[in-house]
Amino acid sequence: MPNALLVIDVQNDFCPGGALAVPGGDEIVAPINAMMNDFDAVILTQDWHPSGHSSFASSHAGKSPYDVTEMPYGPQVLWPDHCVQGTKGAAFHPDLRTDGDLIIRKGFRNAIDSYSAFFENDQTTPTGLEGYLRTRGIEKLTLVGLATDFCVHFSAVDAARLGFEVTVKMEACRAIDLDGSLSAAETAMRDAGVTLT
Repeated sequence: MPNALLVIDVQNDFCPGGALAVPGGDEIVAPINAMMNDFDAVILTQDWHPSGHSSFASSHAGKSPYDVTEMPYGPQVLWPDHCVQGTKGAAFHPDLRTDGDLIIRKGFRNAIDSYSAFFENDQTTPTGLEGYLRTRGIEKLTLVGLATDFCVHFSAVDAARLGFEVTVKMEACRAIDLDGSLSAAETAMRDAGVTLT
């Protein structure tokens, strides 16, 4: 059964020194690179926001990063400006292998954020990744990347919901862990049938 490695958002802004740095975010680059040859396909995702994106705290008067606001599609954490299209922060970590099969960019619609590699945060607007995997005959997915409790979590749960066999390699992920978000994400992934190793 063909299997794919899904590398989530290993970008400069999510690594130490970046605008939305995940502690130890750069520590996973070498292990991810080493894994790539073990899979039939490698897909990388890239957070790719226009400047002034609606998920940025700076787009909301009187709001600070990590505040939560209500959007038409539900509650949204407001973030520091990050991964703005074409900036150094949006680029992949310089040591990450990018010779995969596909790069999926997400979060490029100004009015909606996108944590999952499969759907925007409205849970209905697809990114096209599912169709790509289906046409390649891929049924097994292994997820790695940043951050465990947001984009990895939402991608894994959506993949399981779509019927893929999903594993998250925790040693090749790092978390933001905002108010217990890591523990909640681990529970949600397990409840969805995702294997955490």
